[in-house]
Amino acid sequence: MADRISELSLVQRAAQELSGGQLVALGPGLPTQIPGVLPRQGAIWFLADSGALGYVTQGTDEAPASSVDSDGRPVALGPGGTVLSLVDAAGMARSGRVDVAVIQTAQVNSRGDFTHWTTAATPGQFIPATAVDLAAGPKKVIAVMPHTSPEGKPNLVADLEFPVDGVGSVSTIITDVAVLNVTHRGLMLMEMAPDWRMDDVQAISGVPLMPPPDMGEMTFSITPARSPSKVFQNGVDALFDLKDGATVLIDGFAGPGGMPHYMLVSLREQGSKELTMISNTAGIARIVNFGTPPGMTAIDHSILIENKQIRKVIASYPVSPRASKPSAFELAYRRGEVELELVPQGTLAERLRAGGAGVAAFYTPTGVGTRIAQGKETRTINGKEYLLEQGLQADFCIIRGHKADTLGNVVYKGTSRNFNAVMAPAARVTIVEVDEVVEAGTLNPEEIVTPGVYISRIVVRPKEFSPYE
Repeated sequence: MADRISELSLVQRAAQELSGGQLVALGPGLPTQIPGVLPRQGAIWFLADSGALGYVTQGTDEAPASSVDSDGRPVALGPGGTVLSLVDAAGMARSGRVDVAVIQTAQVNSRGDFTHWTTAATPGQFIPATAVDLAAGPKKVIAVMPHTSPEGKPNLVADLEFPVDGVGSVSTIITDVAVLNVTHRGLMLMEMAPDWRMDDVQAISGVPLMPPPDMGEMTFSITPARSPSKVFQNGVDALFDLKDGATVLIDGFAGPGGMPHYMLVSLREQGSKELTMISNTAGIARIVNFGTPPGMTAIDHSILIENKQIRKVIASYPVSPRASKPSAFELAYRRGEVELELVPQGTLAERLRAGGAGVAAFYTPTGVGTRIAQGKETRTINGKEYLLEQGLQADFCIIRGHKADTLGNVVYKGTSRNFNAVMAPAARVTIVEVDEVVEAGTLNPEEIVTPGVYISRIVVRPKEFSPYE
């Protein structure tokens, strides 16, 4: 048989699977070497179980090592990098926000089930580390490993020898002799190391392998990754794919501060209908007049109601505090033009947080014994009754920020942070309206509230735009 490829070459081949702009979670072991083989760091968001996000492998005088990777080795944050809590890091993986997870496995079977190397290395204890988290939600899971164990036993097996850490999770396997895809019919041998034959690879595998229509040879050169721009010229352009019937998250509290006024006007101009709007209010800023200059009317969610674009509202406080001065939503509701799902404010925030973190539902004591509980499942836990509430997710989210960098990292100003940070992760496409866009690396990592991973598009509010009519 020919020589197997080196560990470095294996890592280089794994790096070929990554593209610019992706969020890539790296487990301990071989995957932690991937950032070091890329010719241009910063175009891919690397996430470690330490919470380091957007890190590079080597520190410099300008960016000294300030965190650790999944092996506990010092790493530096790249331009736009920041540090997350473990809760946020796990939520990124669990919610499907991670594009690719790269893990080092001990064994993989033909169904894509795997055992992590840390489980195999701790017999009797079977400690999977973060492998179970990384198997639970990423769009793609790549397994890297030697093709055989040190004893010469196959690592591609019919039945795992150790406990399963992920069921049907792996889609691509890269070993020191081959690249394989997991299909519904079994393992397909896509590429082989130089000078290897299929019979040789099959001889050291514990399961049958299928050939592809065109067999390739493993290569190890890497094309520099580039991130697509997130900055849009105007609000209407940023809403190009928001279709009729979409669910839209819109931030805002009671007053006009912290509301995406420009994007609200843009959505009105864009004109999509039959929308479900999720917001704390349904447009009461123009009624309560908090902070509104005399003689002016605040732009708020009401402009979408009045334009007959909203079919349903999910909100905490959708009505005017004055019965004599009803909001646009109240009037439309009385006419039967819109539906309402009323949610307590704290429950709304938690439903959004859960949706953004990949949690389908949770139990809360809020609302037990009230109209809020009607039709909902209850459960007694430690002698106390709780309601089951479902996480919320949306197609789009439009929020207000103060400043963003070109990667989408956002900082807020004052009370504009109210629902913004919890809404941003809960949508498929999140658009932030900001006063200013700066270059990546300009923002202090400690001041970043919403990482750019959660921001799809950035729109700068025109300087001449007024949030009042």
